[in-house]
Amino acid sequence: MDIRLIRIDDRLIHGQVATTWAKTLGINRIIVVSNEVAENPIQKLLLIQAAPPEIKAHVVTINKLIQVIDHPQLINVKALLLFTNPMDVAHIYKSGIYFKQINIGGMKFTEGKKMITHFVSVDQEDIDAFQYLDSEGIELEIRKVPSDRKQSLMDVLKKGNFL
Repeated sequence: MDIRLIRIDDRLIHGQVATTWAKTLGINRIIVVSNEVAENPIQKLLLIQAAPPEIKAHVVTINKLIQVIDHPQLINVKALLLFTNPMDVAHIYKSGIYFKQINIGGMKFTEGKKMITHFVSVDQEDIDAFQYLDSEGIELEIRKVPSDRKQSLMDVLKKGNFL
């Protein structure tokens, strides 16, 4: 599998992902990686239907992705992997799925989280996962759409005194 982008965006498949990112990356598959979403048949169906017709969409658990990532049938797949949180991304990295960059597109504000940009909120668990990924040399960039200027997540966290 040719992983073109790993993106954290708790909105998952929506207009920016389905159109702008998909076209820019030249993908033919969007894979939502989330245990919670994979266990919710209604949300799963809605996400699959939200993908553009020329792009296949799948919703899988973390373990399923780990099991199938090197399957020979996926050799020609150009994929965008979508996650809802950095802990799941850290989990797949620790399992041996290596990558060099993560795009953070949106993490909504909920109780216990702090806003670090107008579309990214984090709690200590998120920060810990991001620090681990950063320590592995992975670039953590905040960017909604490809045409936006990249922002370093770690710089934003440092500037906001979150580290």
